[in-house]
Amino acid sequence: MKTAAVLLAAVLIAAVPAWAHHSKVDERLPVIGDAPEIVLTDQDGQRFALHDLRGKVVAVTFIYTACTDTCPLLTERLASLQKPLGADLGTRVRFVAVTVDPERDTPAVLRNYARNRSLDPGAWSLLTGTSSGVQDVVRRYGGFAKKAERDGVDHVFLTSLIDGKGRLRVQYLGYRFKADEMLADLQALLRE
Repeated sequence: MKTAAVLLAAVLIAAVPAWAHHSKVDERLPVIGDAPEIVLTDQDGQRFALHDLRGKVVAVTFIYTACTDTCPLLTERLASLQKPLGADLGTRVRFVAVTVDPERDTPAVLRNYARNRSLDPGAWSLLTGTSSGVQDVVRRYGGFAKKAERDGVDHVFLTSLIDGKGRLRVQYLGYRFKADEMLADLQALLRE
């Protein structure tokens, strides 16, 4: 009897990861709520409105161009998804990076940042605006940004995925998320 119980426990333990993995593939990502609207200026000096991207899956993140440590890592992680997204990049998936340093990050500075990091101009919108307008977007997405003492910006690294219906579905905190995980989430949203 004791051997049978141990054997049953071993079988169940071995099976649980398979169930968990299988169900995760089949489960839809939760709906957090409607994505907060963004109306700012893009790297080409044009008006950008998030609602204009309805029908596309959108990844929204917050960076600033003078950052020398974590922002480039976050940008690189997102940029690494460009090739795996293939034909969906730009046509069905868009990356949006909002600066948290709008005083310095003019459209020209953002355009240069995108060019230096090989960000596909047909798939990326780098946004700036007034300080109050940017702070409002940061706050409504659940982030935080404040000028630091040494000419930088302290801010929360938050990347949000928005589905084609304009609903906030996933938020990644930090920059150490796995690119493959985000790619899988983007593809899951594309399949819906």
